[in-house]
Amino acid sequence: MKKPYEFEIKARYAGLRMSERKVADIYLSWDKDFEELSLAALAEKAGVSQPSVMRFVKAMGFDGFKEFKYAILKARGEQEAIGEDEKNSAGFPPPLVYGYAISEGDSLEEMPGRIISQAISCLGDTLKQISSEKIQKAAEMICSARQIAVYYVENSASVAQDLVTKLLYLGFNCMMYSDIYLQEISASNLREGDLAIGISHSGSSKSTVNAIRQARKSGASVLCLTNQEDALIGKWADLLLCTENRQMLYGNAIFSRISEIAVVDMIYVGVILSDYKKYTERLDRSSRIVRKHGYENTKK
Repeated sequence: MKKPYEFEIKARYAGLRMSERKVADIYLSWDKDFEELSLAALAEKAGVSQPSVMRFVKAMGFDGFKEFKYAILKARGEQEAIGEDEKNSAGFPPPLVYGYAISEGDSLEEMPGRIISQAISCLGDTLKQISSEKIQKAAEMICSARQIAVYYVENSASVAQDLVTKLLYLGFNCMMYSDIYLQEISASNLREGDLAIGISHSGSSKSTVNAIRQARKSGASVLCLTNQEDALIGKWADLLLCTENRQMLYGNAIFSRISEIAVVDMIYVGVILSDYKKYTERLDRSSRIVRKHGYENTKK
């Protein structure tokens, strides 16, 4: 079962101080009864002072620890009541309490709920990793680029395609490359003022890493999107956007796309908001072109 206020904590995580993040991490990994949750226990387990715990509580919008704990106990009681009702009516726990792992005896009927649950969890983890400052920086890098080259392989294709499509709609000079030879040729022709974007879930795909390394050597700015904070590709990045910072044995391709496309949407909106009038006018122009290629929605 998800912890009370888990989503809200993950949404604010990137903006917390380091000491406050330690408190958040302990809370999110709390495996005891919430009745045992105390100011002293959180401070001790997190290795921080009690005032640091209070700063975390206030960052979450509560006036004091007692109010925070009361809200947690109230929310957990409501969750358990809903869960028990659904279990009694359906014969098994509600699907959103499941994690995501595949085994031979799994029931197909449970899969939709389990996949949605994991997708929500991954998006929540992404919120912990991505700050508004990083999105603003990514938008600035894109807006100031003379030309943009996007490098990717395999399952990152859908993310790269989504990013390039959005940037083209906004009027940017943007190309995408998956071919190992064209990646290196493109990267070698980049210059100062250009932007290379590398998309790699593992952060260690040889051709993508090599292209990014060459782009940096050529003088281009480098933006990378990956799942691992310490990924090799980040060695050559001016800005590294990390989605979840964890690994799953199965389903990596599914959930990496969900998180990475969410980050692409963040960047897209960041670019639009950087000059709303300019980019909405470009979107309107692009939309008019696209509409010419669709049938009119007429009812008979």
